[in-house]
This record gives sequence, structure tokens and C-alpha cells, in this order.
Amino acid sequence: MSGAKMSAQRRTRSGEISLLLRLIDEAYRQRTWHGPNLRGSLRGLSAEEAAWRPSPKRHNIWEIVVHAAYWKYIVRRRLLGEEKGSFPLKGSNWFTRPATPGEQAWRDDLRLLDEMQTSLRKAVEELPAAALSKFPKGSKVANDAIIYGIANHDIYHAGQIQLLKRLARK
Repeated sequence: MSGAKMSAQRRTRSGEISLLLRLIDEAYRQRTWHGPNLRGSLRGLSAEEAAWRPSPKRHNIWEIVVHAAYWKYIVRRRLLGEEKGSFPLKGSNWFTRPATPGEQAWRDDLRLLDEMQTSLRKAVEELPAAALSKFPKGSKVANDAIIYGIANHDIYHAGQIQLLKRLARK
């Protein structure tokens, strides 16, 4: 491959990383045209509101927050090839939150979500462009698809949270 072609390919890959960063930023916190992103959907919620459950066997907003944090951790771990076991909470996927909601515990879980987002973003930012088309060990999905998938995951749950807030305020 000629030097010019390789250079153009490198710029394209670098552009892909930039686009993926933009997608995860917009899905999480940056202002967008489509409505609230994940963090925006949580703005101003109290622990009591976050703990409200539409019915006994349904998830509440608080559980969705920790679920989203967990999947940010999973994506980062896959991108970096890390071993399992370093998520700050015991368990996986869905985590039962306090039966008696407390504001400090709610703020702690919001901070966990922010920390997992920051950690994920850093991993994507430092990812070599050539790694975008690679498949993490044990995965059937390439890194680029995992990254835009986590952005879609945030938007999906932002919509869910908006619906739960409306149901709770009926």
C-alpha cells in the first residue's frame, strides 16, 4: 500500500474514533437535538423518585442507572482486554438498590455512572484506530459496533427513564 493511501486510511480511522467519541458523548451528556440523553434524563431526580417502581417485578430508574454503569464497565473491559472482576459492586447486569432510598447512596451511584463513562471514554480515546475492526476475545461483535452499541444503550435507557418519570408523576 502506498504511503499516501496509508496516511489517508489513518486519517479516516482517526475520524472514526472522533465520531465514536462524539456518539458516546451525545448519548451520555452533551446537548442533542433528539431530547434528553442519559445524564440529562436524570437531572434533578431525588433518591425517592429514582427508587419508584411501576410494579413489583419492574426495574426502577436507580437500577437502570447502575445497569448502565455496569455495561460501560463491560465495554471498557472488552476494549482493553481486561479480566472480569473489577466492577465496584458485587453481581452483574442488574443490581438491587437500597429498599430505603437515601440521597447519599443515590449520589454515590450517579457518581459511579459518571466514573464508568469517564473510564469508557478514555479507553475509546486511546484505542488504536486499527483496533476498531477487531473482535474482542470471546465476542461476536467488533469494537466499533460495541462502542456505538453502548451509545445506543444510553439513549434507550434515557427514553425508559423519561417514561418512568411520567408514570411516577401521574
